[in-house]
Amino acid sequence: MQARRKTLFYLLSILFFTSCVSSKQFNEVTKNLQNCEDENRLLKEKNQELLVKTTELQGSFDKLQKEFEDIQQKWHTGNEELGSLRRSSKQLASINAELEKQLEILKSGSSEEIAILMEKLQNTQADIQVREDKLRQSESELASKNQRLSELQEALDKKDEAVKQLKQKVISALTGFNNNGLSIDERNGKVYVSMEERLLFKTAQWKVDEKGRQALKDLSDLLAQNPDINIMVEGHTDDVPMHGSGEVKDNWDLSVMRATAVTKLLLENKNIDPQRIASAGRGEFVPLATGKTTEDRQKNRRTEIILSPRLDEIFKLLEGN
Repeated sequence: MQARRKTLFYLLSILFFTSCVSSKQFNEVTKNLQNCEDENRLLKEKNQELLVKTTELQGSFDKLQKEFEDIQQKWHTGNEELGSLRRSSKQLASINAELEKQLEILKSGSSEEIAILMEKLQNTQADIQVREDKLRQSESELASKNQRLSELQEALDKKDEAVKQLKQKVISALTGFNNNGLSIDERNGKVYVSMEERLLFKTAQWKVDEKGRQALKDLSDLLAQNPDINIMVEGHTDDVPMHGSGEVKDNWDLSVMRATAVTKLLLENKNIDPQRIASAGRGEFVPLATGKTTEDRQKNRRTEIILSPRLDEIFKLLEGN
């Protein structure tokens, strides 16, 4: 950084003596450079915070999925136990009937035999009562679990349907950009809007072109009308090393700056709450294609806008579990 500023100082000094640049202009250029460096540093810090938040949200979603699977397992286990209790209850009822039958036969026998049989009968009836009480409790618990499982499944179905509808809305909103460096697909319960470099940026640049600005404006209008959608912007590069000397020094920096530029353009729509959106630079480390061809590297140079419905309803259901 110090060497770059010295180089700039020498260049500005030469420019001063050859073009009569005033010290005021020199100071303004120096000040603008410092402002750019400060802004770049702040953007990187903010991007890191947002990446951490996104990681936490993904962890929460994974926890939801695990808890849902646990509820399903408990329901199946409870259903099996209930079936076992019902079979045991039927067997005890059969034994009780047989004992009562034997008691009638032995009524003409000795009092000692009758006493032994009565004791067996009373023990069996007590056992039946305990099992029936447990059976009723298990049926109640199973009904409650079944109700909650049904509610959770309904919430997940609503989320899946919301994702499908969202995908169709995005396709309709961006119809004019299909086959022009834009693709839309659904993965892992989310909608991925992938924009290739050629749609948004010039090579190694992070200022969005006019064509890309229009695509982002159309998308932001749709997102403003759907406030229950969370937004994640990810910048991706190819694996060709970049060695810059200015604000952007490598692929990490380039991916961060591109994601930030796209995020800022989306937020030009004042109806989008900034708390809904996060951005992250992923460098070359999440490629779509692993080959080294020109076509593969072109696929990897992209910006992905990942849209996912909020899971508030599902969180509430699990909190009450």
